[in-house]
Amino acid sequence: MYAIILGGGEVGCHLSRELIGMGHEVLLIEKDAKKCEHLREELGSVSLCGDGCEMSVLTKAGIARADMFIAVTDEDDDNLAASQIARQKFQVAQVIAKINNPRNERIFAKLGIEHTVSAARLILESIKAQTPIFPMIRLLNFGDAGAELVLVRIEGDSLIGRTVGDLVSPAGATASLLIREGCESHIPALDTPLQVGDQVVCLVPIGGEEALRAAVGG
Repeated sequence: MYAIILGGGEVGCHLSRELIGMGHEVLLIEKDAKKCEHLREELGSVSLCGDGCEMSVLTKAGIARADMFIAVTDEDDDNLAASQIARQKFQVAQVIAKINNPRNERIFAKLGIEHTVSAARLILESIKAQTPIFPMIRLLNFGDAGAELVLVRIEGDSLIGRTVGDLVSPAGATASLLIREGCESHIPALDTPLQVGDQVVCLVPIGGEEALRAAVGG
């Protein structure tokens, strides 16, 4: 697989190393001259100095034969523009863009960039996972499947004495895993009673998040 990565920061650099380690062909594009020098020292010939939003630079990078284009700069405008070129002009099969400002998520989606990663949202959910006061945490989004994986914590008394079905049914969700202290984790039945301290991993259809949040009392 040939992957072009735009943005030579920490994310782009580490991602390039990992893909190279897996045996894939990679080219990393960075427009900052000083960063380019550092990247050449670390990665060698797999880095290209230039503006990845320019057609000439992308053409030089061989985007016409790229299987994947990943834009991970710290500028949403650059990530959006380059991703649109990769998708619309060169029909790259898989285009992924990092979103730095969560407010721009709708803009990316509206302009056809469906596969995105929100840096701020990932950090927020990681913090929430370490803080027990949050009843629901987003773990993973499956955009193509129209669903996401979330973790629900049973801490209050709103669901005590009720079942897993009472939790997931209003949201049209599926309970994928029940984590309970002192017990082996397992896929629960819908009639499994909930207990304080339970953690339930659920696959929730897009649009069902609010119903699940309401069910858990968050």
